[in-house]
Amino acid sequence: MQSSSWRNMIARRSTIIGAMTLLAAGAIAVTRQQQNLGFSDTPMLPGNKWHVHDGTRPMPKVIEPGTASTQDVAGKAPSDAVVLFDGKDSSHWINDKGEPCPWTIADGAMTVKPGAGYVHTKDEFGDCQLHVEWSSPVPAAGSSQGRGNSGVFLFGKYEIQVLDCYQNPTYADGHAAAVYGQYPPLVNASRKPGDWQTYDILWTAPKFKNGEVDTPAYVTVLHNGVAVHNHVKVLGPMAYRQFPKYVPHGPKGPIALQDHGNRVRFRNIWIRELKDYD
Repeated sequence: MQSSSWRNMIARRSTIIGAMTLLAAGAIAVTRQQQNLGFSDTPMLPGNKWHVHDGTRPMPKVIEPGTASTQDVAGKAPSDAVVLFDGKDSSHWINDKGEPCPWTIADGAMTVKPGAGYVHTKDEFGDCQLHVEWSSPVPAAGSSQGRGNSGVFLFGKYEIQVLDCYQNPTYADGHAAAVYGQYPPLVNASRKPGDWQTYDILWTAPKFKNGEVDTPAYVTVLHNGVAVHNHVKVLGPMAYRQFPKYVPHGPKGPIALQDHGNRVRFRNIWIRELKDYD
């Protein structure tokens, strides 16, 4: 009986050792396969530890890309995105008092409730890719800044203007997709009132040192798929009729949507945090 138990233990140990050997061999094979895809005797890239075409450099993470929206159906976010609003769930959003989102949720959209105030995300984000879809009220009412006015705020401070600018003149740096008070969009890519419009925003957060801005924020904006800002230097937080000025803050902040008294609708809001290269 004792001899049988001993033989069983030896057999189990042999099986475990064999499995570990196969795993190690597999790992070595994957490493060799990666090395075969590149080189290790090429020059080093400046500022990092990798050679040009380095076969041991980590491969990009595989994700499932999103899908485009139509006027009737909101698209699907990339698989690694944080979905901030899916047409039904507003739990990511609170008002300035920390209370649940007071805006109206219906028909796949979150609609500004005039007088209820801004809403902002519970979570905070730094460098990011932000996707927002919005639609101005129908029928159109008002003119200039009084027509379909809202805003998308990075860090709750830096505004990309939302405005019905379809055949609606206004001052240039308050135009739809403007970096408000700083840069007009390069072109007017606005759709008519009631149509869904998209903002895709690439945001690089500012950095501060010794109480001063060390590196300013930069932003790239696509409005309805059209590049309207190309890595422009943000001069500071949104300021009305005055020059913007940076005030030091942390490396992350909330996303905010503005209540400007117009019933602008929002849908399909998602965000991806952007990190440095490996």
